[in-house]
Amino acid sequence: MGLIPFLDLDLNLNSEHASSSSANPTATTSTAIVPKIEPKLEPLDESELHQSPVFQNPNPSFPFNSQQNTPEFSEPDLGLNALTRIPHQSSEESNVYSEYHRITELFQSAFAQELQKYGDGNVLDPNSLAIVPVPEENRLSTIVVTPSARKKRSAELVRVTDLGIEDQRYFRDIVRRTRMVYDSLRVFWMAEEEKRLGIGAGRRSRADLRSAAVLKERGLWLNRDKRIVGSIPGVYIGDLFFFRMELCVVGMHGQAQAGIDYVPASQSSNGEPIATSIVVSGGYEDDEDSGDVIIYTGHGGQDKHSRQCNNQKLEGGNLALERSMHYGIEVRVIRGFKYQGSASGKVYVYDGLYKIVDTWFDVGKSGFGVYKFKLSRIENQPEMGSVILRFAMNLRNSPLTARPMGYVSFDISMKKERIPITLFNDIDNDHEPMYYEYLVTTVFPPYAYHPAGMVNGCNCVSGCIDDCSCALKNGGEFAYDNNGTLIRGKPLIFECGPHCRCPPTCRNRVSQKGVKNRFEVFRSRETGWGVRSLELIQAGAFICEYAGVVLTREQAQVFTMNGDSLIYPNRFTERWAEWGDLSNIFSDYVRPAYPSIPPLDFAMDVSRMRNVACYMSHSSSPNVMVQFVLYDHNNFLFPHLMLFAMENIPPLREVSLDYGVADEWTGKLPICN
Repeated sequence: MGLIPFLDLDLNLNSEHASSSSANPTATTSTAIVPKIEPKLEPLDESELHQSPVFQNPNPSFPFNSQQNTPEFSEPDLGLNALTRIPHQSSEESNVYSEYHRITELFQSAFAQELQKYGDGNVLDPNSLAIVPVPEENRLSTIVVTPSARKKRSAELVRVTDLGIEDQRYFRDIVRRTRMVYDSLRVFWMAEEEKRLGIGAGRRSRADLRSAAVLKERGLWLNRDKRIVGSIPGVYIGDLFFFRMELCVVGMHGQAQAGIDYVPASQSSNGEPIATSIVVSGGYEDDEDSGDVIIYTGHGGQDKHSRQCNNQKLEGGNLALERSMHYGIEVRVIRGFKYQGSASGKVYVYDGLYKIVDTWFDVGKSGFGVYKFKLSRIENQPEMGSVILRFAMNLRNSPLTARPMGYVSFDISMKKERIPITLFNDIDNDHEPMYYEYLVTTVFPPYAYHPAGMVNGCNCVSGCIDDCSCALKNGGEFAYDNNGTLIRGKPLIFECGPHCRCPPTCRNRVSQKGVKNRFEVFRSRETGWGVRSLELIQAGAFICEYAGVVLTREQAQVFTMNGDSLIYPNRFTERWAEWGDLSNIFSDYVRPAYPSIPPLDFAMDVSRMRNVACYMSHSSSPNVMVQFVLYDHNNFLFPHLMLFAMENIPPLREVSLDYGVADEWTGKLPICN
């Protein structure tokens, strides 16, 4: 692995303040800087400061004791203060920060010794793991991170470089599971509040803030014991987040509202602030964003409506950006957009690392002095997620204009799906998916419906209620919220069927409605055939059914001898148990076990008839899971294989499944090669 030396930011630097004043001739600084607490607020998020998470006991039907495990606060106005409180945590709770015990081992005499080559300062600690050296009495233990040590964010800066494949998978899984807990908890709070208040009942508490507060209380926030400069292990360029608090949870950006995240001078051992990340939302009149180059306006001097009303000062986040430029420290850039397909109405995308190459003091459009920072994107990084978002939007609106070559078909379903599924191949002349008849839903044998499989429907004329017969089949609770999001995975879900009197808009009719996103089957040099969406898919959302023709064991043996392509549902791993698993939140959480089903003893033939799901790649860390569902019959032996998203899936990112058994050479099922 590669270790990159870094400059030691020591108080003995002789030229630091001279550099600051030369870069900003109108600014004056002193050796003892006390940053003013005046963060640069992002205009799209200002309402978040005025909304408070309200902790209520969840429905007692959920399998844990909420009163023992739900945090209670006595203050009437929780706001964001609730996110900074960390009650006592028992030593028996697992410490998700153990991954940073591994990070610590990746560093050696980092960053301090390089400075000597330039005669730019003295080395305080040649074995320091910090960009900014931290006194021994203030450093966190690299072996044990106690709850008291996590009450305050660490000021120790480190950089992770050249992770191996296994390390990348390890950290990706840590981030993935943390985000899954956050999303599962947020969806759960929303569903519980819908039960308590009803649909459309006025202003609600913020489930995103509430979930973040609970995760912080449980010690589940990532990257709190080290301030990571550069890329966050396990977070990829192009990853999407719906909420600012989710950025805080994974350690991408530690400020709930401020646009500049930095180590303040009061925490830095050399008395200088250092910036680590910024959020660019495009809401400031003096900002300019051309993608690879950003002119970013500093904070300060704004009124409550984000209008410039005073001159800015070289302090706080402004000084941190200037100091990061001086020392050549890169910053993470997260862009925020209004996005119609988002759970919050906006989306935040990680666009990679930028260098601050220039800074100056200028007169802004409002006539007041503002600090401007020119950021340039570091080369040889993957394509920006914001660019992919715009490209996907163009593909949805004008596919031939955005991508004139490579289309084989604009709808391989031949109008059988509500939304067309395109076939794209700009690599070779393989048109294999066109040779199969498209199958919308699984074909079961006739005896699956009679007599034990007959469906007794509910009598909910205007829509299902919590105590209807279909709810009782599901153990007394519906599997979906009112937006059609899966609240938590179960061994089997009963949806309302053709014998139910409820309307098509019933909340318990989700997967039977078919595809609702624009999917594309595409040819890849790395994975053969694959599937991607042209739209953002939210965690917990329904994707499609895995469809085929059901065969008995005897029939499957005959088809196998003929070389036909078969899928065995019992080989799919039980990923459904991961979605909604709140065992890290509630100590008495019980994994759903009802309704239980016997081992599935059938296969599905996809050698002649298949749907879009048959082209999904295999992955040991998938973003899609299989959830068994019944709606058109009650035969437990023959459930539908419905696919749901396990995480937020950005547009044009490949969709993947854990088939359980895949080809050892290609990592994909034979039918996909």
